[in-house]
Amino acid sequence: MARNQLGVLDALDVAKTQWYHFTAIVIAGMGFFTDAYDLFSISLVTKLLGRIYYFDPTSEKPGTLPPNVAAAVNGVALCGTLAGQLFFGWLGDKLGRKRVYGVTLVLMVVCSLASGLSFGHQPKGVMATLCFFRFWLGFGIGGDYPLSATIMSEYANKKTRGAFIAAVFAMQGFGILVGGIVALIVSSAFDHADNAPPYSVDRAGSTVPEADYVWRIILMFGAIPAAMTYYWRMKMPETARYTALVAKNAKQAANDMSKVLNVDLEAEEDKVERIAQERSNNFGLFSREFARRHGLHLVGTTTTWFLLDIAYYSSNLFQKDIYSKVGWLPAADSMNAIHEVFRIAKAQTLIALCGTVPGYWFTVAFIDHIGRFAIQLMGFFFMTVFMFALAIPYHHWTEKPNHIGFVVMYSFTFFFANFGPNATTFVVPAEIFPARLRSTCHGKAPADRDAGYPPGIGMKNSLIMLGVINFFGMLFTLLVPESKGKSLEELTGENEDEPGQSQQPQEVSAARTVPE
Repeated sequence: MARNQLGVLDALDVAKTQWYHFTAIVIAGMGFFTDAYDLFSISLVTKLLGRIYYFDPTSEKPGTLPPNVAAAVNGVALCGTLAGQLFFGWLGDKLGRKRVYGVTLVLMVVCSLASGLSFGHQPKGVMATLCFFRFWLGFGIGGDYPLSATIMSEYANKKTRGAFIAAVFAMQGFGILVGGIVALIVSSAFDHADNAPPYSVDRAGSTVPEADYVWRIILMFGAIPAAMTYYWRMKMPETARYTALVAKNAKQAANDMSKVLNVDLEAEEDKVERIAQERSNNFGLFSREFARRHGLHLVGTTTTWFLLDIAYYSSNLFQKDIYSKVGWLPAADSMNAIHEVFRIAKAQTLIALCGTVPGYWFTVAFIDHIGRFAIQLMGFFFMTVFMFALAIPYHHWTEKPNHIGFVVMYSFTFFFANFGPNATTFVVPAEIFPARLRSTCHGKAPADRDAGYPPGIGMKNSLIMLGVINFFGMLFTLLVPESKGKSLEELTGENEDEPGQSQQPQEVSAARTVPE
């Protein structure tokens, strides 16, 4: 079939890997570094918050956050991401990726700093302001997801597009790792300076006044790398696909990409106008045509991301509780408050180093070779296997000689989450939807991420439930198309000739199938 592909977009598709690709990865990736740091660093300090603000001198155990407060502190940022993904995803399609991109970064930096400046000394005041700022922090983080993915997909060439988008997302692994390292350094420094006794020896003295600085420093540090990239975000030109296909400004698109690619590109204004007038490029998100072309794609990407996030975020946010349950962490009353932060950070850093970070970069290395579909299906399969392997003989893993085996198995669940659906569910929605709806659809795909398994069902049952969820993720992956090696317009049908309308259903159907 003849194609209306614009020269500027074709130049991007066939461009060799250049310096601007790596610049875009770093600029977008620093946002994801902050996203992960801020989302997961809270799990390092929640036990400390309980000791500081909910201390009961008559209790034999250290203070802990009440269940409703713990749920709010851990989950409020995820609620913010839900709203941010929907709002900024939609706004990115209406106003342009670049114009909205800086707003999300400023919101993340400001609210990250403000999280560590929560007001007052009373529990209600501190928790309320912490939750307030973390909601808006999540709102900014939510906006960063669809915008970063969309910008990287629209800048990349079709040969290595998957690796470039996955590399942006892989910065999340470094954010988790650095969060643990920062917590190790800060807690170690304060612990050595104060040398407080364990809770069992001195209940009040085990939590020194300086402990209030520890959690604040840890939460605030994540703002620094993101703030350093603000200038470069503002210097990035708008993507050519938005400028040409959505804003319909062929001249600006050609000028911007001529500077980026260091080549002379023609402003094909007539062709842009012709493409814009075609019926195939004018259907809306809630139209029958969208449902026919991309309805199953949206169901597949939304459902798999939803199921993945239940398993992945539950495991990340509550891994400190899992370590305690299997005895990998000492009893809370045998440590002082700051040393407990150190031990939790040590465990989380080890998991990130051995499982989380390598998984991300395995995806970067292989996604354009074996494809998105195969990686996602494989990841869900092995996450299911390892969750059941932990859950069914659960008592076996709680025995002291088997703790190392548990950690190894648990690390594999993170490895295959990241060398699997945690990466691919981010990549695919940025590739398969039309440019004018791409950011919106990417924002809708993960918008149900603020879910978790029901509390109070026990660790073994929780692991079984997460295994079942991963199994359903494997089934819904069958609705997700393979996008490896194809241009964005080839996937979405935006460069189809009007006379070929009768052939579109066959092409769209082909896009839904598994890899060749």
